[in-house]
Order: sequence, then C-alpha cells, then structure tokens
Amino acid sequence: MIVQSSPPAAALVFQSERLQDAAEIEALYERVFGPGRFTKVSERVREIAAAAPELSFCAFAGDRLMGVVRLWRVRVGDKPIVFLGPLAVESAERRAGIGQVLVERACDAAAEAGEQVVVLVGDEAYFQRIGFSSAHTGDIRLPGPVDQRRVLARALTPGGDRDLAGVVRAA
Repeated sequence: MIVQSSPPAAALVFQSERLQDAAEIEALYERVFGPGRFTKVSERVREIAAAAPELSFCAFAGDRLMGVVRLWRVRVGDKPIVFLGPLAVESAERRAGIGQVLVERACDAAAEAGEQVVVLVGDEAYFQRIGFSSAHTGDIRLPGPVDQRRVLARALTPGGDRDLAGVVRAA
C-alpha cells in the first residue's frame, strides 16, 4: 500500500483569491462542509458582508486547490472589521499546516490594508495559536444563535480588538 504524504505548506503556492477560482472554491466547501454550512450563523454574516477577495487566499499544489480562506468586510456596531470564514482544507491535507498559513496570510494582508481586527466563529484551541482570543468578543452580536465562547478576534493594530460591541451588520 502506498501512502501519499501531505505536501508541506512551504511547497504550496499561496495566492489571493481570483474570480476564476470561484467554482473550485465552492466545490471544496461542498466536500469539506456539505450542505449544512448554509445553516451556520457565519453564513448569515456572509449574506450581508462585502467580499474581500484581495484579502482572501487559496493554496494550490500544482493546479489542485488544497485550501481556501475568505475575509469579508462588515461592522460591529460602528466599528469596521473583517470577518474570517470559511476556512477549508482538503480533508487528507489537514495536518500539513495549510489552514494556519492561509489564516496568517489573510491576517497579514488585512493588516497591510489598514484593517484593525479580524473576527471569526471557531475553535479557540485551534485559532489561539494564530493570535485569536475570545477576551474582547463578549459584546458582539451575530445574526443568529451562536456559542459566544466561539466568537474570536485577533487585533491587527494595538487595541484593534477593543470596543467590539453591537450587532454585526453590513459595512
């Protein structure tokens, strides 16, 4: 039996999302999350958000899409933020560090673009190693039910994750 190992994240090509990647991205989301993804509160945020493809990244091994992360522009109260998600990596490649590199690249691009904070709904045990925390997210109100402990933020500027209070709404 031949076992293929995952390509190391360093061997992949990471690039900003392009229009021509859309169908492949949707197919990856379908494989990773299935139709249940449309019922999540994060999907409600994306319905009102402005896509930020210039801050969103894809990971390719040759011409094969291995992972993707998208960022979206919204507001929490009056504060502009970027919302991260979904993050998806091919199931067989999840231990290769691709997701972490994608999130780091997206956060770096958002910081370079002048954004102050990235917010997401996710597992703190995973995302804390990339600088996310629930410390300042208790007053964020998402458009639907959510376990508030899973609402996480990463400051991109000093204090960027402060004063996050109010309903998430369109930018």
